[in-house]
Amino acid sequence: MPNDLHHLTIHEARERLHRRDLSSVELTRALLDRIEQVEPAVRAYVTVIQETALSQAHEADDRIAAGDAGPLTGIPLQLKDNIATRGVPTTCSSRMLEHFVPPYDAAVTERLRAQHAVILGKGNMDEFAMGSSTENSAMHPTHNPWNLERVPGGSSGGPAAAVAAGEALGSLGSDTGGSVRQPASLCGVVGMKPTYGLVSRYGLVAFASSLDQIGPLARDVTDCALLLNGIAGHDPRDSTSLPSPVPDYTKSLTGDIRGLRVGVPKEYFVEGVEPEVEAAVKRAVGVLEELGATVDWEASLPLTQYALPIYYIIAPSECSANLARYDGVKYGYSEQEADGIWDALEKTRQHGFGPEVKRRIMLGTYSLSSGYYDAYYLKAGRVRTLISQEFREAFKRYDVLVTPTSPTAAFPIGAKTQDPLQMYLSDICTIPANIAGIPAISVPCGMADGLPIGLQMMAPALGEETLLRAAHAYEQATTWHTLRPQL
Repeated sequence: MPNDLHHLTIHEARERLHRRDLSSVELTRALLDRIEQVEPAVRAYVTVIQETALSQAHEADDRIAAGDAGPLTGIPLQLKDNIATRGVPTTCSSRMLEHFVPPYDAAVTERLRAQHAVILGKGNMDEFAMGSSTENSAMHPTHNPWNLERVPGGSSGGPAAAVAAGEALGSLGSDTGGSVRQPASLCGVVGMKPTYGLVSRYGLVAFASSLDQIGPLARDVTDCALLLNGIAGHDPRDSTSLPSPVPDYTKSLTGDIRGLRVGVPKEYFVEGVEPEVEAAVKRAVGVLEELGATVDWEASLPLTQYALPIYYIIAPSECSANLARYDGVKYGYSEQEADGIWDALEKTRQHGFGPEVKRRIMLGTYSLSSGYYDAYYLKAGRVRTLISQEFREAFKRYDVLVTPTSPTAAFPIGAKTQDPLQMYLSDICTIPANIAGIPAISVPCGMADGLPIGLQMMAPALGEETLLRAAHAYEQATTWHTLRPQL
């Protein structure tokens, strides 16, 4: 286990900060040095705010000295670049918002600032969170720290790569169809999508409003629970925010899963799942059995096969509506060389959006258009209800469902850019949790040719405590989460 400060977990750093044998300024400097050292190769950031971060670290040290420190005080973190940060560019890795500086903070940013966490900068992503490889970023592609010729996953590829490479102790991403869990799997870190509505979306740049959820990326499950503690809770500014009480998620990390009912849905082990991935996941389920869980290897979710096609109706439809606001008038990129208002609008969108964003806008606009709405969007909504009901029925029999996170390990940069359908299939295991609005987590469970493999666990809505308990018990019985890439 490396002793370098940049490879500390959040809970290890917190103990050292509170013991006062390490200051937040020292820790932040170590992370900034690490960014300077490896960022030219990894490219996990869009923006680094060095002076602001050091200023926040000084404030955090004052808080710690005064005995007024919380679990995240003085901890250097990164935010995905679609989470609003007052006074700091929030670009969504798009030319459309390349120079946009929000006048306000997202709810999660407010909560981290209130706890005096240190924000190092903004993580690279697929443009407007549309992609599975971070190759759709208008700024630059991010490279996987385990193999710089491979993708880190997406759309939260910058956050996952930053945590894996030691460029942040933790990060926040957004997950619309797997965009936290899939890159966590490909980069060998822990990534979690909370229950829809548990974390406020206020200040998250909208992609698909009925699917988007902010979630943590971290080195281990304990850190994931600490970050979730810091960002979860009701927010009246988000109409979908749940008014349910938020427990201390770290208290659920008991290590005891005796009697836990685990279902392994066979529909997730389909053609396209690499043999090494399937083998690693099945070995991981064996570990859960050894820890006292009861496993049903013949669990079935037959409607799973429809999750991917209905996602690619619902998500583009909502993105088509949400991205209509980028018209070159109110904010963002505006085409100046135009003949009149309609020409300006068309050219703004032509030059401001990248090809994948345009593709999804067109798909969504078609699905919502007159004569097709009933056939596509309305029908997709009905199938979504059936998938949600199927999960609810399954969770009467099982406490958690276990699947691969991604059907493959990290693929080479450029391998799927010419085949959008192959790229979309990267999220086949993660999308159902977003469709149903349930929590899901990815934890490292193996390696294939030097590349990490992720194990996904899903639980019923607001079942985060059970989910984290199961993930933590598995993690502590194995050593995969302790591995670090050699950069």
